[in-house]
Amino acid sequence: MYASPSLRCDGCGQPASAEHLAARFRRLEWATRYRPLHINTLVLSAVAPERDDEFIYSDSAVFRGEAAALLRVAGIATAGKSPEALHHEFQRTGIFAAYVLDCPQPGSSSGALGGLLAAHLPFTLKRMRTSLKPKRVLLASPGLNPLLDKITPATAGCGVFVDGFRAFKLDDADEAVERIRAALAVPAATAL
Repeated sequence: MYASPSLRCDGCGQPASAEHLAARFRRLEWATRYRPLHINTLVLSAVAPERDDEFIYSDSAVFRGEAAALLRVAGIATAGKSPEALHHEFQRTGIFAAYVLDCPQPGSSSGALGGLLAAHLPFTLKRMRTSLKPKRVLLASPGLNPLLDKITPATAGCGVFVDGFRAFKLDDADEAVERIRAALAVPAATAL
């Protein structure tokens, strides 16, 4: 795939091919369609998942990985429900999932990924303060741990929830889901 040096993706800041941008716009359309009017909790992860069935806003018939974990965190049972019904139910919870890098980064080394995250974080923080305006943000990706000192109530514009001195780990494991649910049960005013 040829990526024009003058064409950069606003979701990850990297040179982008037409296919990369098409995938970005598809995910952006999905997320925008089901974004809550008022965001109570922004669940912020480092990097968007590679697979559509792990992206909570996709039109996938079955949700896995991060998407399944988010539905469990929100207390939403999936049996017998269409993806659209699940999206509307998730939207009503006031939870919105977002990423520092809105595009998957397959094959990126941890060093390269850390540099991309650090470079794109100021754009994410600005988006949080000016567009998303959540009441609180829950950091849900170990990839954000090196950036914790940059994601504060002052820079985020709201309370910030972490798991001790690190970001929560958002996966479908029972313990991870319960730790996040417990954090979300705490009033937003008591965040960092």
